[in-house]
Amino acid sequence: MNKINFLFVTLFGIGKLKKIPGSYASLVTTIFLFFLFHILSFSPNVVLIVVIIVFIISLYAVNIFIKDLDNKDPKEVVIDEFIGQ
Repeated sequence: MNKINFLFVTLFGIGKLKKIPGSYASLVTTIFLFFLFHILSFSPNVVLIVVIIVFIISLYAVNIFIKDLDNKDPKEVVIDEFIGQ
């Protein structure tokens, strides 16, 4: 379960990149959303519902991830970049 949580909050490991992990996460999110909207023609309402669900899950997942860390705002946590995009 910890591995799944790690992959979720780091956006499948993007947060572990050495330089500007948040920017990479934003870039991947933008490409992903472009793919959903323009290639697969998903409805904006469906994407909004999914983002809200991801937001709710991320509140719980990030709390678990940072529970034992001294730094309460680690750079590896980039799920907020995904939600923000």
